[in-house]
This record gives sequence, structure tokens and C-alpha cells, in this order.
Amino acid sequence: MTLPPYDTLDTDVLILGSGGAGLCAALHLADARPAPRVLMAVKGLFGKSGCTRMVQGGYNVVLRQPDSLEAHFRDTVSGGQWLNDQELAWLLVKEAPGRVLELENRAGCFFDRNPDGTVHQKPFAGQTHDRTVHKGDLTGIEIVNRLSEQVAATPNTTVLEEVRAVELLQSHGGGRIVGALLLDQRTGRFVAVNARATLLATGGGPTMYRIAAPCHDKTCDGIAMAWRAGATLMDMEMVQFHPTGLLAANAQITGTVLEEGLRGAGAHLRNALGERFMGRYDAREERATRDVVSRSSYMELMAGRGTPEGGVWLDISHLGADFVLKNFRGMTLRCRDVGYDLATEPVLVSPTAHFLMGGVVIDTQCRAGLEGLYVAGEDAGGVHGANRLGGNGVAESTVFGGLAGDVIAARLPESPLVPWDASHVALAMEHCLAPFRRGEAPPVYPLRERLRELMWVKAGLVRDAAQLAEAAAALAELREGWRQAGVPGGPAYNLAWMDWLNLENWLDACETIVAGATARSESRGSHYRSDHPQHGGGTPYNLLLRHGEAPERRPVRFTRLSPDGAA
Repeated sequence: MTLPPYDTLDTDVLILGSGGAGLCAALHLADARPAPRVLMAVKGLFGKSGCTRMVQGGYNVVLRQPDSLEAHFRDTVSGGQWLNDQELAWLLVKEAPGRVLELENRAGCFFDRNPDGTVHQKPFAGQTHDRTVHKGDLTGIEIVNRLSEQVAATPNTTVLEEVRAVELLQSHGGGRIVGALLLDQRTGRFVAVNARATLLATGGGPTMYRIAAPCHDKTCDGIAMAWRAGATLMDMEMVQFHPTGLLAANAQITGTVLEEGLRGAGAHLRNALGERFMGRYDAREERATRDVVSRSSYMELMAGRGTPEGGVWLDISHLGADFVLKNFRGMTLRCRDVGYDLATEPVLVSPTAHFLMGGVVIDTQCRAGLEGLYVAGEDAGGVHGANRLGGNGVAESTVFGGLAGDVIAARLPESPLVPWDASHVALAMEHCLAPFRRGEAPPVYPLRERLRELMWVKAGLVRDAAQLAEAAAALAELREGWRQAGVPGGPAYNLAWMDWLNLENWLDACETIVAGATARSESRGSHYRSDHPQHGGGTPYNLLLRHGEAPERRPVRFTRLSPDGAA
């Protein structure tokens, strides 16, 4: 096949993604002196896409006593079932207070206040103090709007919209990541970008499940590209399911999160019999951690106590309509769009795939083990362990995005612009264009739907060895089906082609999830094995995954705190 011509661009820093991590990195790079040239590639529309914008609940941060950094750290590693990289978790809690001040004073965010003018902090599940800073229940919109305004005003940053990355580019011999091959979705034209440093900040987003919360442009692109480039992944079996995803039949809004603050404020979960069921699973009831509440709701469904629609009821109406409307206006309006009145009646919800705790292994400098590659946000693993606390996600993305920007700026003087391997560019383009050669080949969409159902049933909230073996075999069949699938038409604005590319990234991520879940023969955090319902005993371990190798167990290093309380 004759390959089409492609464009080339040179830059100092290439940022893939424009959520909280990418935006904070760009702002920190803009503040460096001298400011480097930054190119930001956005799969969707700048300031309008990605998962940070969808954050409702808020941002965990220690601002005043009796809360403390030590308490936030303990809550984070305890909630993570002691699988966290403790140095990364400490960075999260230590840097979060400064980042919130930066968001207000540098970016212009304005969070809700107490009557005395101090920043209001509300309760979230799994935390010993009220530490979640917020802007009503639309916190993510406030953060992304203000950050994107500031980035748009920086002279050193160029933003490419509706341009997706399809492959990381390597130097001759593969010793260094030197940029990425991009695809302009509007024209179908490839752009090879040469960069001195590349930051993966695409967000994870487990949208390969039948019910899922993230925005639909999230398809594990960054994790999959890093995996194919040779990066090490960790704890990919740790997929978080949020307990309260809105159920609205076949509408696209199904799976959208009704945020943690509802349960923090006192909302109840009831099954189809009207029973408030959380007490039979955990003494904390609805304020237990996300993994516990999600699994408890799923157990109710499996026991036949769910509604005909496959859900349970979330009810906050007992707190009064005025209270609900004042504190949860965004969610009240969203529920009204699909026929529910959150302020006065129960709303139908289900566990929904929400977040990947696993991801690319990084160090405290956001380096991924491949020279020239940095990772921040949900593309990275280690911060949250086996379960993420609500409110720690947007904190992670902004903290580590800013940190990555600082580290990259400091290291740029010693980071040369190394050319890519031209044969790698040609192979990547040929690979991406392959489905156009297949004529009347089967379409990709039945494969996508089979994958979503497979992951929900066989590798979802409750797993066992037999189901995981079936999932692995089915994924191999789906991979072969993907190789045979074709797309019609030409390359410009071809949604079928984009979904073919998305499916490859999903399959890469799903295979690592199933491999990790098979290897971890214990239950811990968000990973629950019905055939191994207890912790495995001994020292907790992370599971490292590398291409072509069996998963490796690495004992967790308790560098700051151990499960027995010793420092």
C-alpha cells in the first residue's frame, strides 16, 4: 500500500491530553524561564472534552486543623488497601494544598466558601475529616474552564484540536521516546511530531465496560501507547467502579456519576424491596469506600434484590428539597433531564466503571522508565493503590501535571531533539490505514459491543478463575476479529476508523486487566475474586506487567507507614 504524505512538526514539549494534568503541566511550563515551546494535542475540543471537566464532587486537600497531611496520607493508603506507592501518595497529599492555592490565585478558580470566607470542605467517603474542596457539584467545569483560559493566553503553547495520538515515536534503536505520530481527525492526515520531551496525560477511562462513567473520547489511549512502546504497567486489575452511576435505559447519559457528596451528606441506598442494605456489608454504611459500596450494590443485584432495570435506589429526598437543590444543583438538573427528581424522590443507579488505579509505572519525577517519556494523571499507576478515594482523582491530575511541567522544564537543557526512526513512522501509518484495504470486511461495532458485555460479566466487579479464563479466550477471538474488520469511506472525519483505533487500545488495556486479575489470586480493594475472597496474606504486592513476560509480583515498599501502624 502506498502511504500518503504526512506533516512534520518540531517542539520542545509535546503534551498529549488537555485535562487537569495536561493543563497544569502547560501552565508550569509557561512559567518556566525561558519558557519552552509546547504543543498540546487534544483528542476532542480544547476545554470541552476529557474527564476532569466531568468531576462533580471536588478536590481533597488539607487546609486547616484538626486535619493533617498525615491523616490524609493514612486515609489514602488505607483506602488503597496498602498497595499505594507511598512516595507518590505522599507527594499527592503534600502538594495538594499549594496546588489549590495556585488554582485560585494563578488560574482564577473560585471554590465555595464558608460564611467567614474560608474555603468550604465537605465530607467524602473513606475519609476521617471533611477535606473536599468544591464548586457546588460542578467542580471540574470550574477547574477546566479557568485552566484552559490561562493556557490559551500563554504565547508558548499551541493547541491542536480533534487531533489524536496513535503511536509514540522512538529514536533509532528504540532507546528514547522522541515524540508521537498524531492523526488529524478532521482531515485524516498524519502529523509526526518530534519533541525533546513527551508527556502522556490522556486519562485512562475504563469505557470498555457496558456501564461506564468517563467521557466517550477516553479509550485508554495513553496506557495502550505506552504499553506498545515498552513501558511497564502496574496493578491493571484495579478497576474502580463508582457506586452510583445514573441508569437511564439506553441513553448515552447512563453510567454518568451521581457524586460521592450525596452519600457524604446522608443519602441512602435501597434495594428493590425498599431495604437500606449497606448495613449488612459494612458498619460505615453508605460512607464506606467506593469498592465496598459498589460491590455491595452488585451483590444485591446478584441476590435478586435489584430492580427490573438492574439497579438499586439512591435516595436523598429525606434531607429536604431545598437542601438538595442548594447543594446538588447540577445533579438535580441532570436527573430531571431523564425523568427523575433527585430533590423529592429516589433515583435509579448502578455501579459504573469509573477509574483505573493501575497504569504506567512512574517515579516521583513522573518519569516512565523510557527516556523522554513522562506520565501524569490517570495514565499513571501507583498513587491510589487498590482503590481511589473520591476527591483524590482531580488532586492527582493537577498535582502531578504541575510536577511534570516543573521536572520537564528543569531537564530540557539536557534533553536534545533526537530524530525519530523513519521506518517506525511508516510502520505506524501502515498499521493505522490497514482497515481501509479490506473492502467489504465486517464492521467494528459488533466487536465493540461484545467487548463491553464481556468485560462487564467476566472481568467486572466480581471475578473468578473460570470467568477470567473465558475472558482471556474471548479477548483473543475479539483481537482476531479486530484484525479482520474494515472501515468504509475515506480518512477524513471517519468515525468508524476512529472506533477501529479505539478498539485496539481497549483490547490492549483489557488484556492487561485480565492478566493482572488472573495473577492476583486474592481479593483486595476494587479487585474481588469470589474464589479467593480474602487477602492473600503476607506482604502486599504490586503486579508489574511487561510485554511478552508473565506478571511479576513486587512487594510493596512501606517507605512511610506500614499496615501495623509503624512509621
